[in-house]
Amino acid sequence: MSNTVLAVGTGVFVVAVVWIVALVLGAMLLRASGSAKLGIIPVVLLALTITLVLVFFPRSPERPPTFKEIEIVDTLFIGRYVLLAVAIAVFLGMFFMVLPFHFLEPVYAKALKTQ
Repeated sequence: MSNTVLAVGTGVFVVAVVWIVALVLGAMLLRASGSAKLGIIPVVLLALTITLVLVFFPRSPERPPTFKEIEIVDTLFIGRYVLLAVAIAVFLGMFFMVLPFHFLEPVYAKALKTQ
């Protein structure tokens, strides 16, 4: 499927546009007065007919082509996570080794002002 957007074909966008236009026309016809309000019936029937034609008579087959697409496989998956685990362990070890020096740093008293 070469022409897809967000893994959805063009038919879905056509159906969405048809129903959006039908809703806008329906909202405008409902605001009309007199027998123009009945114009919403053909608009809905036309949108329904277009939707049914697009669903039951698709342009392309539903089955994908017979050739297999190339799969990208990450062969360094385990090694990358082992390296990440070692880096995190070293970071946490160094952090907890430096932490006592921060808490045990002496705090000296300041001299009183003499006049």
